Amino acid sequence: MQLGSWDAVAAARYAMITTYRKDGTPVGVPVWLAPDGDRIVIWTVADSWKVKRIRRNPEVALQICDTYGTKTTGEIVHGRASVQDGAATKRTRAVVGRKYGLIGLAMIYVSRFARGADATVGLTIEPA
Repeated sequence: MQLGSWDAVAAARYAMITTYRKDGTPVGVPVWLAPDGDRIVIWTVADSWKVKRIRRNPEVALQICDTYGTKTTGEIVHGRASVQDGAATKRTRAVVGRKYGLIGLAMIYVSRFARGADATVGLTIEPA
């Protein structure tokens, strides 16, 4: 993987994150993401299937995509994901909020109000 590809994915508005089921079947979903140093961070619902799959198998693939994940572009980059603790998740909310501006901050606020602070987690993706 070239660093430029990783940076391009980190800077993208949306990316498809592919995680893997127990039997190895890939499952891709579009996500918001943001660069955080040399890592990529993602903010998501704590009990989502992608979080469950990452806890079992941290190998992931990322590729730039459109809003709905129907069209992908650019190189696929591979990484290792981990689920963040509370303090790191708080930082990820701030990083993602900065990248997505008012819409991002509004989504974070609505989510915290509707689901509670512990209902979402951050994910850290490091290059493989």
